[in-house]
Amino acid sequence: MRQIAIVGSGPAGYYTAEAALKQWDDQVQVDIYDFLPVPYGLIRTGVAPDHQSIKGVSRRYEATSLSDNVRFVGNVMVGPDISVEELRGLYDAVIFATGAPNDRELGLPGEDLANVFGSAAFVGWYNGHPQFTELNPDLSGKTAVVIGAGNVALDVARIMAKTRGEFGGSDIVNHALDTLDASGIERIVFVVRRGPHEIAMTPKELGELGHLEKATPVVETADLPPVEADDALEPGQRKSVTHLRSFADLSDDDRKGKPTRVEFDFFASPQAFLGNGKVEGVEVERTELRDGRAVGTGETYTVPADIVVVCIGYRTSPVEGVPFDDKGGIFLNEEGRISDGLYCVGWARRGPTGT
Repeated sequence: MRQIAIVGSGPAGYYTAEAALKQWDDQVQVDIYDFLPVPYGLIRTGVAPDHQSIKGVSRRYEATSLSDNVRFVGNVMVGPDISVEELRGLYDAVIFATGAPNDRELGLPGEDLANVFGSAAFVGWYNGHPQFTELNPDLSGKTAVVIGAGNVALDVARIMAKTRGEFGGSDIVNHALDTLDASGIERIVFVVRRGPHEIAMTPKELGELGHLEKATPVVETADLPPVEADDALEPGQRKSVTHLRSFADLSDDDRKGKPTRVEFDFFASPQAFLGNGKVEGVEVERTELRDGRAVGTGETYTVPADIVVVCIGYRTSPVEGVPFDDKGGIFLNEEGRISDGLYCVGWARRGPTGT
């Protein structure tokens, strides 16, 4: 009987357990460790609460969980509670599927000011992650800045822009719903280093911004490239840019009764967070594209900000005794192999790309 330990109970962990069962059937015992008391990782605490169809994938993992050859071991942190060496002595293979739960920081002045959050913390707060229930973001101000141009940034902005009624059917936690309902936010600004053709926002998620009850997206026509340039884009990206063009075409009549603005500030690179104890603004440098790269022009300006959420990616948590690539934020590995009997999969192996 093969004995396998999987550290991490998110998608990568359960897919790995499923693969082990398919290969060895009842000749393998899989123990899945997690520091949380409940399984499913990012599906439970990272997916937006208003995207229930995505969370439905957990039903696939439930089938694996019901196997007599799979055991979930919660409330155990590998490192402090049980060492890697102890696990290696108990199992034929130890596989890290810990994902990338930590925020990647910008490393800018003022990043430690109050009301500046990474997306892992902010998303964890509204999803009820036990580490972030006491986060208490202050949403009493008027302007929120969201740094990033991917789907996580979209989720954060959309959640802040929605009315209480729009969360019907979601599983958002009550403490977050009450705070969002009392929010004073009237302006949400995406700060995006490059232009519309370079965004990582996918069409379906981006399109949702155009169907909010009390908020409308704002795109400056001057930021959009000539429409014929869209032909060079792959289909999904072209559809996303088509959404941006439709946002730019919205009239004053389209915006009636929708007081919240969700603005796209393209070609803008954050340089510092400003404020005295608490964030009051973001210093931004205007950029231009050179060979696809955002290069600063030297022109700077300040975007007012009462709260900032930084959505620029994630890092894996290092574990004592396991080689770690600090720059890449992943375990050092070759095609998933760390050393004899020690492996990594998913985001812990390659970084936070894909699902």
